[in-house]
Amino acid sequence: MKSEASFASKLRWWRQQRGLSQLELAGRAEISQRHLSFLERGRAQPSREMVMRLAAALDVPLRQQNALMLAAGFAPLWRETALAAPELAHVMRALDYMLAQQEPFPAVVVDRHWNLLKSNVGAVRLVEFLVGPLAPNAAVNLADALVAPDVLRPFLVNWADVVCYFIRSVEADAAADGMP
Repeated sequence: MKSEASFASKLRWWRQQRGLSQLELAGRAEISQRHLSFLERGRAQPSREMVMRLAAALDVPLRQQNALMLAAGFAPLWRETALAAPELAHVMRALDYMLAQQEPFPAVVVDRHWNLLKSNVGAVRLVEFLVGPLAPNAAVNLADALVAPDVLRPFLVNWADVVCYFIRSVEADAAADGMP
């Protein structure tokens, strides 16, 4: 029952997050409103296909689709692969090409938590100019660098505007992804 209630609450949360009524979501998922109501109350247990159908109708991001699947008692659908994995070599080559095309201007690749994954020479030069040389393989989080009082803030004349815009972007991403 616990996983059903968890799935039920997650489903209800996503529906409300998307601003849909039960009837609207039921129409999008091509199921009855009554069945959707039973799913949201934990009175019915979804099939794997139903979880996928509802997730698609709600436009739930892949990572959160996995959370819905787990909550419903199923194995996750999507795997997360490290950028350096051999099967993503073609992606790494494409990123390297795009970063090189931005030279001499700074360009970076970050993950969803703003951790720096790759950068071009222009970005390295800019960072070293602003904060000095970084230790090899140093973990850099661009969000921390932006909001910290002693990293990028002294160099940004309009820091308050930049941070305000940045925080709105992060909040919008988090809301769309269903993350706190």
